[in-house]
Amino acid sequence: MSALRTGLSWVGRVTAWLVILVALGAIVVGVLIPRIGGATPYTILTGSMSPKLPPGTLVVVRPSDTSQLRIGDVVTYQLRSGQPTVVTHRIVAQRTTLRGTLEFRTKGDANNTPDLHWVRPVQIKGRLWYAVPYLGRINQVVTGDRRPWILYAVVAGLLGYAGFMFAGAARDRRRTRQSTGRREGTEVPR
Repeated sequence: MSALRTGLSWVGRVTAWLVILVALGAIVVGVLIPRIGGATPYTILTGSMSPKLPPGTLVVVRPSDTSQLRIGDVVTYQLRSGQPTVVTHRIVAQRTTLRGTLEFRTKGDANNTPDLHWVRPVQIKGRLWYAVPYLGRINQVVTGDRRPWILYAVVAGLLGYAGFMFAGAARDRRRTRQSTGRREGTEVPR
């Protein structure tokens, strides 16, 4: 029975550490690195960029000088300048208007035709820096009004886990002292 408990305890600890490491990795990749790099994370919501960027993919977009953008670059841009709705598509053409303004034609990789309107530099939020599959789904859940509550729940869970681990360590130390005292022939007072 003791060996079974020890085995289950070990499996529980390994599982807990794996969960903590995966959560920490997700936070680093989805929040910390973009902040440090001056980038913005977005979530792919449609299949227009499949199979490379399927729905649920977290794309991290770094601001870029639009004069440096080239055909083949994946960019995130506002559908209408000043509006919050954005699209992430690939540049398939570029032109300079009669006024000397650079414009880009974009297309989703899975779409048959290019996007209807040309994209102006003012609409572009940035170029794709990196993408992480599935992490965007978590980003979607942890937005808006839910973010503080989820943060509180995670903090409470981590504090609870820490308390559980401290209590277990204290129990193990007490048991070790008791068993050591019996082996040496001294009685441990209760």
